Formats: sequence, structure tokens, C-alpha cells
Amino acid sequence: MTAHIIHTQADLETAVGLLIKQDPRWEPVFAKTGMPGLRRREAGYAGLCAIVCGQQLSTASAAAIRARLFAAFDPFHHDALRLARPDRLARLGLSRPKIKAIKEIAKAVAKQHVDLDAIAAMDADKAHEALTALHGVGPWTADIYLLFCLGHADAWPAGDLALQEAARIAFGLKARPDAKKMVALAEAWRPWRGVAAHLLWAYYAAIKRRDPVPAQPNSKVAK
Repeated sequence: MTAHIIHTQADLETAVGLLIKQDPRWEPVFAKTGMPGLRRREAGYAGLCAIVCGQQLSTASAAAIRARLFAAFDPFHHDALRLARPDRLARLGLSRPKIKAIKEIAKAVAKQHVDLDAIAAMDADKAHEALTALHGVGPWTADIYLLFCLGHADAWPAGDLALQEAARIAFGLKARPDAKKMVALAEAWRPWRGVAAHLLWAYYAAIKRRDPVPAQPNSKVAK
């Protein structure tokens, strides 16, 4: 099955309409949020590394490390990172696990063990499987890459805490759903689960009055 890709704001608006038509429970959510804006990041090796750099860090810390990394390696190419000395990367603020992840991903790209361009055309589940096979790329990282770097309309970061909290409030759930429950909840929204994620992040922003940076399971979000 070919993936639905959100390339433009118009694509997102069309997809939101299709999601609401498919499941009318989204009508009151949309009434609260209005149309969310499209957010896209650079794809490919650079985009994936940028997400890895931000794992388990505050927004400010992640941004600072990314800025130093991309300034030190310009142009940012997988071969340069693959061959870079670990101590040089460490001086930029990267932890040992992140250095290993960035270098292992670079190695996989260089040896053509993964085709990041081809992943864009896969359905969400296959794309997720291909990405999480890479060292240092967990489920959350894979889905954030699919959503923000590729514009995948059906990626679903079920472990994201802000999404879980927004779903709890939006759908009147007794407790914040865990990743497993979020997967089950979103089955009805295929192939627009990524669109649902954009709406839930917008809903979180509306009710909490702060922009929800996608947060991994051991991060904190406002209740």
C-alpha cells in the first residue's frame, strides 16, 4: 500500500477533513483547535540525526547540540560522521550512546543497508519497522521522523506523552492511555493517524496554553 504523504498545508487540510468524516469524534476537537499548521523538517540522514540528538533532552539543550553538530559538519554527510573521531563528537555535547547511534546509522546508509528515500513510500508499519531496525532508533524516534521529516499521514507515535494526555482529555478517558492503548485507540483512524497526532498536539496546546514539543516516555508533560 502506498503511503499518504502530507506535502503542503492544503494536503493537511484535506486530510483533516477526511479524518473528521471518518470519525465524527474529532469534530469537537477540531472546534477547539482550528486547523493546525504543517510542520516539516529536513529528511534523510541529517533529519534522522537531528531527532536522535534531541532524545531525552530539553528543547533548549537539544537545539544547542544540534547547532554545534551541524556547524561542525557542513555539509552534513553520513560519510563525514561515519569517519569522525568519537572524542570530537563528544566535545560537541553528544553522549556516548548518541555518538554510537549517529555513527551506526551513517554506516547503515553508506553500506546501503537502509534506503531512507525508499522508506518515504512505505506504509506506516513497514516504514516504522525499517527505521527501528537501525541502532539507536526507537519507536518514538521513528514515528517523529516519519511525521515531521517525511510528512507521513499515518505515522502514530503512541508513546508520546503529550499525545497521550491530549487523548485522555479529548476523549474523556479515566486515565492517561499507555502506548498499547494508544495503538488500539488509533486503529479507527487509519490511514490518517499522523493527522490525528497533529490535531492532538494542537489540542494539547489549546488546553494547556503551551506548545507541546513531542515528548518521549521518560520526559514530563503537564497534566
